[in-house]
Amino acid sequence: MAENSTNQTQIAPIMLVSEKNTINDAGNGTTIINIEAETESENVAPTSQPDIMANFDDTLQRARLAFASGKTRNVSFRRKQLENLLRCYEEHENEIISALEADLRRPKQESLIVETEFMKNDIKHILYHLSDWVKAEKPSKSFVNMLDDVQVYNDPFGVVLVIGAWNYPLQLLLVPVAAAIAAGNCVVLKPSEIAGNCAKFIAETLPKYLDNDCYPIICGGPSETAELLKQRFDYIFYTGSTRVGKIIHAAANKYLTPTTLELGGKSPCYIDKSVELRTAVKRILWGKLINCGQTCIAPDYILCSKEMQEKFIVEAKDVLKEWYGENVQSSPDLSRIINQNNFQRLLGLMKSGRIAVGGKYDASERYIEPTILVDVKPNDPIMEEEIFGPILPIYTVENAYDAIEFINARENPLVLYIFTSETEVLDLFVNGTQSGGMCVNDTIMHYAGKP
Repeated sequence: MAENSTNQTQIAPIMLVSEKNTINDAGNGTTIINIEAETESENVAPTSQPDIMANFDDTLQRARLAFASGKTRNVSFRRKQLENLLRCYEEHENEIISALEADLRRPKQESLIVETEFMKNDIKHILYHLSDWVKAEKPSKSFVNMLDDVQVYNDPFGVVLVIGAWNYPLQLLLVPVAAAIAAGNCVVLKPSEIAGNCAKFIAETLPKYLDNDCYPIICGGPSETAELLKQRFDYIFYTGSTRVGKIIHAAANKYLTPTTLELGGKSPCYIDKSVELRTAVKRILWGKLINCGQTCIAPDYILCSKEMQEKFIVEAKDVLKEWYGENVQSSPDLSRIINQNNFQRLLGLMKSGRIAVGGKYDASERYIEPTILVDVKPNDPIMEEEIFGPILPIYTVENAYDAIEFINARENPLVLYIFTSETEVLDLFVNGTQSGGMCVNDTIMHYAGKP
């Protein structure tokens, strides 16, 4: 395994793991601090909170000193770190796929598309444009500055914290990390502890490719993250739930730390009778079932007429059989729910309305069959919280006006999916709704094609 060829001081990152209370060396320079006893009868004293905080302080201090030294401002250094990160993806693709399979039972082809290839292409894009992005900008000048030389320099923030999510545990952590490296920051990486195999891969592998002073890795659960947020960062980037996003925003307020919060939400999907239904059903189910529905921009619920509901169900049954066969559970092409907590939460949501398609599950595998619900009510739990699973409720409306009224009575959608061939109908949604994004006659692809 190739080592980072950059001249650097190899000081180990911290890895916190919720297992036994021991401190040991992983054998690769990574210090592993285990923080939770398995039982009360364990004879090993737990690592104290002050000890954990002392390690946080030490890690942050090294990062601040590294940033103050100016080495991350060097564009050649940034480029080398990004090239090392790309090499890490290329040299460990099989380990990445294995970690994703262990955490999510993610099919290999899906992991290649939404994780490894996505991350590789992201870095290649950055490397191609980096020389232009770091140049000073020369804005247009007003009369007052007509004879002056006016330039705008894009300076790095400093030491930034990037907190990843469990549903795409590599992509959603390492894509913003790559951007932060390109911008000249030092970065503290906090992978999600829920996707434990991916967190282990990140903590054990990345230090062999990246400068350990500039890019330390800290693993741990909610209590450790809460303690970490007491530290002062120059920027925080978080991907995850709205509930945790509020906690992070509150912590950032203490120092007025700028933040990017990439949060979830509901993403309704309107279908009218003008569409080519078979194509629409395939695109909606594809977007819904990537990663077993554990995607923030997955279609969350359908709005359509009763006539379209019945036609959709007939087509959906046929498409699901075509994709997964007679025995969906035995198909290698459907991921699993991340853990038992989310599995049980989804079973509770399935009590809403009536099951029209699917409905089977197996707790031993955290398997839930792709399920379509009908006769749901607006105040059912499944219509009020983000689903994050392979369950698709249908709420019937008379027309586009009713659909827009229903959407506008709730929080603004994360994404609004519109399936129609009528320009007039599309204009109603464009002009009559607000959402984080809008995608017409397809799902997910607006994210894949973003600049």
